[in-house]
Amino acid sequence: MQGVWQKIAKEYKVSKMDNTESEIFEWAKDYAQNNGLLLNPDYDLVVQAIKGLAQNKREYGIQYCGCRQVTGDAKKDKDLICPCIHRTLDIQKRGSCKCGLFVK
Repeated sequence: MQGVWQKIAKEYKVSKMDNTESEIFEWAKDYAQNNGLLLNPDYDLVVQAIKGLAQNKREYGIQYCGCRQVTGDAKKDKDLICPCIHRTLDIQKRGSCKCGLFVK
């Protein structure tokens, strides 16, 4: 799977990401590899998740999960920082986290 993402990174698709999106993409690849996970093989889904994370990082200054509602309450919202607290259970139940970025 790692080879697939290296190939994509060398093609135009990753180059069309802005700096924040590229940084999050690189972080997500490293996180997946270091935690026994994979990035979803559906490239479009990964891009959508990365764009949501990047949007939240630009808006809030924090990489909140794009598929969960940020409340504005820092104490509650800390559980929504990607990888969010729900990730492990979601992956166990569904095979992926809710946004689909990480898969088993």
